[in-house]
Amino acid sequence: MLALRERYDEFRQRVAAAVAETPDALWDLRTLGRLDTAGALTLWQGWGRKPPRRLLWLPEHVTLFSQFMQPTAFPKRKRSLGPGLELASLKTLAFARHGIDIVALVGRLLLDFVQMLRHPSLIGWREISANVYRTGAQALPITALVGFLVGLTLSYLISRQLKAYGADIFVINILGLAVLRELGPLLAAIIVAGRSGSAMTAQIGVMRVTQELDALSVMGISHTVRLVAPKVIALSISLPLVAVWTSALMLLGGMAAARAQLGLDPTQFLHTLPSVVEPVNLWLGWAKSILFGGLIALLACHFGLRVKPNTESLGQSVTQSVVTAITLVIVVDAVFAVLFSTVGV
Repeated sequence: MLALRERYDEFRQRVAAAVAETPDALWDLRTLGRLDTAGALTLWQGWGRKPPRRLLWLPEHVTLFSQFMQPTAFPKRKRSLGPGLELASLKTLAFARHGIDIVALVGRLLLDFVQMLRHPSLIGWREISANVYRTGAQALPITALVGFLVGLTLSYLISRQLKAYGADIFVINILGLAVLRELGPLLAAIIVAGRSGSAMTAQIGVMRVTQELDALSVMGISHTVRLVAPKVIALSISLPLVAVWTSALMLLGGMAAARAQLGLDPTQFLHTLPSVVEPVNLWLGWAKSILFGGLIALLACHFGLRVKPNTESLGQSVTQSVVTAITLVIVVDAVFAVLFSTVGV
């Protein structure tokens, strides 16, 4: 190959030298037995990428050299909308695609729920119980720790403000309403979204990478029946229980801070709490927790099913799942706060 390269360069240089020395020389290609594309390109480069003044050639040579004579057609550059507007457009399209896919997933899930009600044997009780244990029982330690510390901090700050006005007893009203109605379910949902939601997305994503989802499809097993439905049902059951547990630990931490800061007796705290916080707030917190659980599981499964068969896509989907779930949980909680602003307060 090196020898051929050297001969090619030598021949091209000789052609270029001949053109430079005798520009009016006659180049007669009619006597050539055979001329291929490589030879034509060598002559063309030696001629300085233009035909010599005096040139005799055959019709097939014209076709051969014409591919070098035609200018390269560059595609027209598309008019840009600007980096900011273009990025916003891409994000909007991606959001719309996610919305369409989620609606389609919900539709399939509802149809599968109808089938499971007609044929209870399709219900994966073992998968549901396993997911309840993983998303509920195993989440109790971390939710207890975080709930207690948040309740302690919140009660400490509230107590300092109320103590300045001599309204120490109202710490029970504020803490009880905030925890049972808003903070307990919201904090539990955020922790579960980061802990269990990411695990669900990773589990389904790994099944995509290892082609287990393709195997289920080949066997005629529905992904929603086998994977999505048990997770949605399990998290809708376990999250309200975790929310009650988290709220109880937040109240315990708040009660400890009120005792240390205000000298408020725990017995008085527990006796006063049911009379100042209406039970409807507890039911409202439960209802939100059920919705939060279904939403987190649905988003986790959605992003898990969208994983492509590579590890980079798996990591991106897990991140998107957690961020989207936490964001939508906060949005839904804000909607509940506005719609039920006159209930139980």
